[in-house]
Amino acid sequence: MSTNSKTKSREYALQFLYQSEMEKLFLFSDSHFQGFVSHQLVPTEHIAEVRELARGTIERSLEIDAKIQEVSANWKLSRMSVIDRNVLRLATFELLLGSAPHRVILNEAIELAKKFGSAESSRFVNGVLDRIAKTTAVR
Repeated sequence: MSTNSKTKSREYALQFLYQSEMEKLFLFSDSHFQGFVSHQLVPTEHIAEVRELARGTIERSLEIDAKIQEVSANWKLSRMSVIDRNVLRLATFELLLGSAPHRVILNEAIELAKKFGSAESSRFVNGVLDRIAKTTAVR
C-alpha cells in the first residue's frame, strides 16, 4: 500500500474510532464497521487496512490508554478532546505494532491532529507521542 493510501486509511480509521466513541461503542463490531464503510463510501482498497487499524486500536484499548496515561501525567484521558484522544490511540497502536518507523507514525498523527483537531492539537499529540515512542520498542 502506498504512503498516500496508508494516510487515507489512517484518516478513515480515525473517523471510525471517533464515531464509535461518540456512539459509546467500545467493542469492535463488524456490523457497525460495515455501516461506516457503506455510509462513508470507503474505497474497497482501504477497507482491510481501516478494519485492521480500527479493530486493533479498539481491541488493545486498555493497554493503549494505560500507555497514553503513563506519559501524560498532567492530562487525564477524559479531559482530552475526542479527536486528540483517538489520534493518540491510533498512533500508539501503530507504535506498539511496529508497522512503520516511529517518525512516520508520529508525522502522520500530527497531520491528522492538524486536519481534524484544534489549533493546539498537533503540538499536544506530538509531545505525548514523542514520549510514547521513546518508551516503545518496535515489536
